[in-house]
Amino acid sequence: MAAEKKAWSAADLPDLTGRTVIVTGANSGIGFTATQALAGAGAHVVLAVRDPERGRAAAARVSGGTEVRRLDLADLSSVRQFAADWAGAPLHTLINNAGVMMVPRESTADGFERQFGTNHLGHFALTNLLLPAVTDRVVTVASGAHRWGGAVIHFDDPNLRAGYTPQRAYAQSKLANLLFTLELQRRLAASGSAVRALAAHPGYSATNLQSHAASPLARVLMRVGNALFAQDDRAGALPTLYAATQDLPGGSYVGPDGVAEMRGAPTLVGRSAAASDAEAARRLWTLSEELTGVRSGVGVG
Repeated sequence: MAAEKKAWSAADLPDLTGRTVIVTGANSGIGFTATQALAGAGAHVVLAVRDPERGRAAAARVSGGTEVRRLDLADLSSVRQFAADWAGAPLHTLINNAGVMMVPRESTADGFERQFGTNHLGHFALTNLLLPAVTDRVVTVASGAHRWGGAVIHFDDPNLRAGYTPQRAYAQSKLANLLFTLELQRRLAASGSAVRALAAHPGYSATNLQSHAASPLARVLMRVGNALFAQDDRAGALPTLYAATQDLPGGSYVGPDGVAEMRGAPTLVGRSAAASDAEAARRLWTLSEELTGVRSGVGVG
């Protein structure tokens, strides 16, 4: 009988010596765990964080080459400054990991609904501003929440001024992450670029992201779910690490291989019909350019 195939783990990461990786939101949760693994494999990891002091405290716990740079994805002036300071230095991989989850209605510095503005628009602007320096891939962390309630992009009201709920806003932002990846990959391919756009989701992972949920009941339910079903940060980071280092086709989506993609080893997974809608992806790209004022330099095909 053939031996059972060993599940992929961080121990299977290739040698990343000489590679530079930016991880947004790298001071906690799966971002921090991914940073530890990437630096341990030889990469130079840039912790792009809102609070540099917390970032330096996190970097001190990482064995390997790191640096800390300030980045507030909820403030486009901060995004532009981060990109300007990068000044075209070589960048192999950008991991769009940072995010906020099911928070009360709040606005970013630029007046966008906070979850859409941080999880999608901030990363959209960052990616396009840094893209000329990227040589390998862009990995964006999405979520199974992109399926919640038949989520769609509310093109006429992306800030959800009518009918806001924390869950609705989070689902829209995570759907936007997948549509962004879809259209970015299309544009990269159309331009003849070898750079790839991929997405990953951590499954049901117990992280501090959930502690900011708006509803006390939601926080209680999450704590119960964490105790019964969730995997830890190390397992939750594996889909991101897999997408960031393995030879996968552009546009791939990686998640856990277990029941309902809640936990397990990383593998290619499916997405909702809404997340596969090429026309919606193009519309979202155009809207994102208009809202952020950041125009893409990759081909439109």
